Amino acid sequence: MKAPVIALVSSAARQREIVEVFIRHGWDYMRQLLTLGKGDEPDLPAPEVLCKILTDLGPVYVKLGQLLSTRPDLLPPRYIEALSTLQADVPPLDWERMEAVLLRELGQSPEALFETFDQTAIAAGSIAQIYRAQLKNGQSVAVKIQRPGIEVIVNQDIGLFKQIAGLLSSTDFGKRYSIVNLAEEFGNSLRSELDFTQEASYTERLRQSLSQSRWFEPNQVVVPQVYHDLSSRKILVIEWLEGLPLLKAAIAVDSSTAGLATRHAFTSLAFRVFLQQYLIDGFFHADPHPGNLFYLNDGRLGILDCGMMGTLNPRMQSVMVELVLAIVDFDSNRCAQLTLQLAEPMDIAQPINLAQLEADYDRLLQKYHSTSLSNVNVSEAFSQIIEAARSNNLRWPSNIGLLTKSLANLEGAGREFDPSINIMDEVRPLMIDLFRQQLVGNDLGQVALRTALEFKQLSLDSPRQVGFLLNRLTSETLTLNLALQDLNAVRKTLEDGANRRSFSTVVGALIIGAAIISVGQQTPHLRILSNILFAVASFLGLWLIVTILRSSD
Repeated sequence: MKAPVIALVSSAARQREIVEVFIRHGWDYMRQLLTLGKGDEPDLPAPEVLCKILTDLGPVYVKLGQLLSTRPDLLPPRYIEALSTLQADVPPLDWERMEAVLLRELGQSPEALFETFDQTAIAAGSIAQIYRAQLKNGQSVAVKIQRPGIEVIVNQDIGLFKQIAGLLSSTDFGKRYSIVNLAEEFGNSLRSELDFTQEASYTERLRQSLSQSRWFEPNQVVVPQVYHDLSSRKILVIEWLEGLPLLKAAIAVDSSTAGLATRHAFTSLAFRVFLQQYLIDGFFHADPHPGNLFYLNDGRLGILDCGMMGTLNPRMQSVMVELVLAIVDFDSNRCAQLTLQLAEPMDIAQPINLAQLEADYDRLLQKYHSTSLSNVNVSEAFSQIIEAARSNNLRWPSNIGLLTKSLANLEGAGREFDPSINIMDEVRPLMIDLFRQQLVGNDLGQVALRTALEFKQLSLDSPRQVGFLLNRLTSETLTLNLALQDLNAVRKTLEDGANRRSFSTVVGALIIGAAIISVGQQTPHLRILSNILFAVASFLGLWLIVTILRSSD
């Protein structure tokens, strides 16, 4: 038995609080794990119960739930849907405590740095509070200030996550989901949210990547400017955007013909902006929920909160484009092949059943056969593809789960503003340009140079490799290593067939030998030998017939 884990948390009071929450909600497994250091195989509570547990444990655990909601590659859809609704109910701290952070980070009072500063928080989260201020030049800005002491709490809870993961690591659940690596990943994500310089860097990078495009007018998209001279690890000052979040804007925009056309054009713009991020730039906003997408007063699209971003390398982008086409073509075989290019087995000892994976894909794609392409919900289809792979012992890279979550948020937000919009309608006219991009990239000369260098390397390596192969052939040292799955049944069948053929030959030889002896000179000894041979042949023949009949059942 592992030692009781009072050391799991630095405060005995906090430990009791955590255990009490688990007991109150009936999650006995975690109570056993924290108090005894062991338990049976883990079982998750119902999604609604898990959300209540995380909410009762506090803002950091709510943040953990929000991070888990971006991992449809790990959890079933009902858990993802429930965790996506988690919001930390955090009362704002008083201004004096937040002002102390600003003074410590920037070294000057708000009066010295800003023309005006509204001391009432306009938003309060588990990690930071946001205020509105005005610079000396008259520019309105949003000031994000980290809550004091949150770093200590986060580090303490990250330590708890990792130690719980250590206790789970020996279980089948822990091995299947690489729980230790998962705890490390979540720890890094939480710590990165505490460093506002990273969010500032992400914001500038997204602002730069969206400043040019062939798919939309860049001047119709606004990513707020970052004021680096007023920002630090715990302070972030960005341009204030005048407008309404998408849900409020949906009410404000009139429902006349002109209003519907405005909604459609705006939502189409938003979809194209994010399609460029997913399929061209490989750097995308991972949380485009309606509160982070703004309908600005001048009709432009504003994108806020770049704290959570995802990345896709060119190979992943290419595979995801092909996967979209495979879904549209209802090609379950191609879906399975593309899945195996990205996903890897959760349990190495358990082989992947490709036929079962294809059958699952075929079954989930069947329901789209009678559906118009314009009515296909792409994010839903992607989620089901990921779920089918997960149930077949395959683990997707975390950034694919993040992409699926981002796509689901985008489709949901877009349809809230314009129910007639569909992402496939926006993808279709972009396909030619998208394929050109994947084939030759933005710089044709660079692609040609890279291809020429690869051919040069191939021309240099090929003679050497052919010579090596010929030497191995002539010296009879060439060995072929083939690893083929599911050959045990074939081998057994061949062995059984060879054995039956051998027995048939023996039976035939015994009968022939007995016949030869019986037609020769009849002596008592020869008659006895002949009868013995006939008896043995009859016994073996009957045994062979019985085994053949049994194998055919």
